[in-house]
Amino acid sequence: MAIIHIVMFEVCNRMVDLRNQCIHPTSKKPYITTSSGGRQNSPENNKAGYSHAFVVEFASEEDRDYYAGEDLAHLEFKKSLKGVVERVGVVDYTPGVY
Repeated sequence: MAIIHIVMFEVCNRMVDLRNQCIHPTSKKPYITTSSGGRQNSPENNKAGYSHAFVVEFASEEDRDYYAGEDLAHLEFKKSLKGVVERVGVVDYTPGVY
């Protein structure tokens, strides 16, 4: 079942590039199903300090777990944000599971 991974940054514009950099260890191919993002523009005035949001979809929980804990491209990306991004929020969910 698909896993949706939402990341919110105070400032960032490099997140979408990860889609082609994250390579599955077995297939040796990119494994992020979809990736999109942009600057916050909600009129609801409830941005909680986040200026950008990104949605990343994985085919499975296993792919998401690999991305979150082992994928070197993702881990290096996270390291590169230290001192640049002050605030990060992450929400993952499975569509239809409440």
